[in-house]
Amino acid sequence: MTGPKGARTSARLAESMLELIQRDGYSGTGLNTVVAHAGAPKGSLYFHFPEGKEALGERAVELAATRFADLLADAARQSATPGAAVRHLTTVLAGLVEESDYQLGCPVSVVTLEMGGRSERLRAACARTFESWIAPVTELLVTHGRPRPAARALATAAVSMVEGAMIVSRAQRSTEPLHHAAIALAALLDHDAGPTP
Repeated sequence: MTGPKGARTSARLAESMLELIQRDGYSGTGLNTVVAHAGAPKGSLYFHFPEGKEALGERAVELAATRFADLLADAARQSATPGAAVRHLTTVLAGLVEESDYQLGCPVSVVTLEMGGRSERLRAACARTFESWIAPVTELLVTHGRPRPAARALATAAVSMVEGAMIVSRAQRSTEPLHHAAIALAALLDHDAGPTP
């Protein structure tokens, strides 16, 4: 069992893995680089992650899941409608992508594209993460009058569109794809939503 110091080291390793995946991809991130980036003792990685790189990658994906879910929750709290929440969220994401000079993207999409067909563990972690974003968007839409099946379909489309827009924004070195996605999604999510209960 690890104490507070061990927990901090484990968290630093996961944080470093997440940052490096965003910048260099999963395959381009070596364990020695993660340890150096985290400023952790060399033996700490296998002490905290005895199953190796996939276990650390899974933890990084879980960390990304939590952070994006927090952004979603914050956007929903600050917005009167689902469309406004998406606009708020994409503005935040556009700022993050632009501030990184288009070097950072969604680590979950990166891991899915690189490892989804090669690692069941990482594919499942990514699937759980996407579900953790789709579910609250579904609930937000239900709260605003959408029937649950339609809300689920729209939430899935919304998460997929934002993910795709982030990839296109990085490729084009422009936040326009994210802004265009926000406009389209706002119209879609708020159209005929019905009264708020």
